[in-house]
Amino acid sequence: MKKSVRAGIALALLCLLILGVMPILANARPAGSDGLAFAIWMTFWQLLAALPLFLYERARGPHRATGAAAPVSRRRMAAIALLTGAMFGLSTYMYIVAAEKAGAVGMGIALQAYPLFAMLLEAVFQGKRKSPAEIGFTLLMIAALVYLTTGGTMRLSGLSYWSVFALGIPLLWSMAHLMLKSILETMPVSPNQVTVSRLVISGVFLLLVQAALGESGLLVAALSDGAFQRAAVALGVAYYLELILWFYAMRHIDVSVGSSVTVPAPAVTMVIAVTILGEPVETYQVVSMAVIAASLYGLLLAGRRRG
Repeated sequence: MKKSVRAGIALALLCLLILGVMPILANARPAGSDGLAFAIWMTFWQLLAALPLFLYERARGPHRATGAAAPVSRRRMAAIALLTGAMFGLSTYMYIVAAEKAGAVGMGIALQAYPLFAMLLEAVFQGKRKSPAEIGFTLLMIAALVYLTTGGTMRLSGLSYWSVFALGIPLLWSMAHLMLKSILETMPVSPNQVTVSRLVISGVFLLLVQAALGESGLLVAALSDGAFQRAAVALGVAYYLELILWFYAMRHIDVSVGSSVTVPAPAVTMVIAVTILGEPVETYQVVSMAVIAASLYGLLLAGRRRG
């Protein structure tokens, strides 16, 4: 496929818009409805959205591996699939809860910690050394996250536990993606095929959790709730589209370029929250978002110069 920087940037911009809208969609379910049931139904609709491409790829034949490393054993691949599927299932439920409790804007800003966690995990588990500039921008970003989670006070007494809870989402994402990297690079499976298997495992995990809580009736009751299902469909399809558009964008541009395009996603969330929903936005949230965005751009620039 011929590469086109313009096409890659356009796809990344679509990802930016979807990422900005997703926290709003997560709060679109009817007030008082069950968050776990919503996460399950959202996962189901996301799976349905992924099936057409999955079936198309299966009909075309096996996908070619892109890496040169030795293939992962089937036993290890199964273990990684089960563990990461459960992690994605848990993070999906946390996403729904955090959007409600921390607010769409607060959660959207917290999700920007993903590159930070990914970099720290790579440094710890893969021994990737960082330059002084990268370390400096990392410390600045950590300070901004502390400022965010303490409500702009930088004091423990002002700590927002739901903001800290929201930070668990990008942490789980980065851990799962780090484990899946070996499969994507060495096994003959496409990102969409991995996504489908992950959604199946995530859905089963969430169903087991709901059954253990004795709340399966809430899942059935939600089937006849039109407003609930519309919100679940909207978020599920948006979630899947962002994943697949990002994959195709990376075929045309570097990850660092795509990441720089999607950095302002919390600003999109903030604009929607203020102008359309009439929700208040605090000064400390604006400051945190600006510093985190600047830190992310600094990390991307420092990483490119080091590379």
